[in-house]
Amino acid sequence: MEQEQQNLESFLTWAALLGISDSTTRADQPQHSLSSCLGSSLCVSHFPHSGGRGLGAVRDLRRGEIVLRVPKYALMTRESVMEDKKLCFAVNRHSCLSSVQILIVCLLYEMSKWKTSRWHPYLMHLPHTYDILAMFGEFEKRALQVDEAMWVTEKAILKAKSEWRDAHALMEDLMFRPQFLTFKAWVWASATISSRTLHIPWDEAGCLCPVGDLFNYDAPGEESSGIEHLDYLLSNSSIHDTILLNGDKNIMVDAEQLDSHSQRLTDGGFEEDVNAYCFYARAHYKKGDQVLLCYGTYTNLELLEHYGFLLQENPNDKVFIPLEAAVYSSTSWSKDSLYIHHNGKPSFALLAALRLWATPQNKRRSVGHLVYSGSQLSADNEIFIIKWLSKTCIAVLKNLPTSIEEDTLLLNAMDNSQDFFTFVDITKLLSSRDEMYTFLEAHNMKDTDSFTDIILSRKARRSMDRWKLAVQWRLKYKKVLFNCISYCNDILDSFMK
Repeated sequence: MEQEQQNLESFLTWAALLGISDSTTRADQPQHSLSSCLGSSLCVSHFPHSGGRGLGAVRDLRRGEIVLRVPKYALMTRESVMEDKKLCFAVNRHSCLSSVQILIVCLLYEMSKWKTSRWHPYLMHLPHTYDILAMFGEFEKRALQVDEAMWVTEKAILKAKSEWRDAHALMEDLMFRPQFLTFKAWVWASATISSRTLHIPWDEAGCLCPVGDLFNYDAPGEESSGIEHLDYLLSNSSIHDTILLNGDKNIMVDAEQLDSHSQRLTDGGFEEDVNAYCFYARAHYKKGDQVLLCYGTYTNLELLEHYGFLLQENPNDKVFIPLEAAVYSSTSWSKDSLYIHHNGKPSFALLAALRLWATPQNKRRSVGHLVYSGSQLSADNEIFIIKWLSKTCIAVLKNLPTSIEEDTLLLNAMDNSQDFFTFVDITKLLSSRDEMYTFLEAHNMKDTDSFTDIILSRKARRSMDRWKLAVQWRLKYKKVLFNCISYCNDILDSFMK
């Protein structure tokens, strides 16, 4: 711990020398101290229940106040790394690679230079491993249980392998040492780029931002859900200029306001006038609070795919259920808009699509304006679709290998077991014991006589961490379905009164 603290202090001193600063003065103006780039607004702290290591407020911060500047010189980009002529020459001979693939190679190139890299103090503080879906093994992938999640995981793994094979010739031209040529090294660098890069206007691959990537994630709030059915609205020329954003509240909004909505989803950006990446407080923070950064709207599955974590409470999470082909063909809504919200309520578009689907085809045109305003068509129509929705959610839950109760017990065992022996002993009493045996088999421990003194390998510990993430994700998925069933029951009860 003492060595880790010394490394952190050295990193923050290095960052200060590059002009990175949380001071309210300009980054290019003299600072009161170059011993650390932090201390005026922020400090590195540990938040065990909300992201681990992150940035905390050292004083009260006002919403919109600048809290960190990172000069362009300090950013790791394709442009800055390719100032190395050897790298630039090699990359130019492999023009078929994407900008992201090239940035991944650039990161590995700097890692291979190690202490001779000008970013060495920063590289030392990058995580040694990640939990993005591309790093899931077969066991962890199947632990997600839901076909959609397993398919997304498989696609992420295949994409990473394909991009690695495509970039292999470039890495060989650069004479990478064997450890930097492996898929393991590639997927680590790919995960670093996926989870830590920030947007810059001149390069779609983004940049790595020392100190700036210490901010943990804060999801945008409920306000974003109001535009869930823009796909239909923007394609309807009769309501292009003025659109309905909430059928229940009948709120009319000018279409030009949409751009300002998307801009509110980020809390920083590169600013040409100061030639630096600038970060702003997205809320009022008290001294000691964690200062968070919102870098987009993501479901928990997307957070796992790109960043390797999920949120306990994610207002942007959503669940897709199987729908009959006729549901899709009866409406102009995109498939991505037909989902169930994190709280169990069906999306505006899903309700509208179901109402149209339950209407005879020859009558759909005459009731379309009612459906797209969010109105119920009739009691019979509403009861029919609510019953269908409830029945579908129940069927999905029954077809999954474990229940909400079983997953809850398994997670409790993971959280509360003092050692692996205790965990194995507890799970033997649960209906999820078959999953435990599959884990043991995956790590060649199935025939072990006693787990009393066993020490899990590093690989097995990482697998346990990802297994836990998979169980957390599938449990949240099931709870959304359960909440939808409760929502449907409440609606049906209201018709009985």
